[in-house]
Amino acid sequence: MSAHKLERLAASIERAVREVLSRGLADDRIRGLITVTGVKVLGDLTEATINVSVLPEDKEELTLHGLNSAASHVRHEVGELIETRQLPKFRFRLDRSLKMQASVLAALEAAKDDLEKRKAAGLAIDPPMDAAEEAEATEATDTPAGLQPPDADQEPRE
Repeated sequence: MSAHKLERLAASIERAVREVLSRGLADDRIRGLITVTGVKVLGDLTEATINVSVLPEDKEELTLHGLNSAASHVRHEVGELIETRQLPKFRFRLDRSLKMQASVLAALEAAKDDLEKRKAAGLAIDPPMDAAEEAEATEATDTPAGLQPPDADQEPRE
């Protein structure tokens, strides 16, 4: 199957799985906010890996276990929503990238707030140099032992 057709099938599966999950499943293990973050279909159509993010974090493992147990039911429901001759088996996988992105954004926002507070207080806003930057700055100003730069008023030697 061509890559374009695989991408279209993956997008169709993603939309349908979102719809099925939004209706809810009868499994008590499946709780929290479940977000489908992507679908990858193998070229031979044997398996589709469905990446999901689950909030809150303490419900991740149990919800993932429940989703994988309900994979055949979800596959059956998806099969009724999309038209395809062959629908791959579903495997759900936990995707923590959204949480990582959220923590990076929170750290950036905290740094921005700190910078604004420093500016408002009139404090220095230059970031401190790390060891590598400090060594580089020192090397640029140091001259090797025994060599002195020529004085500006002396003529260069030949």
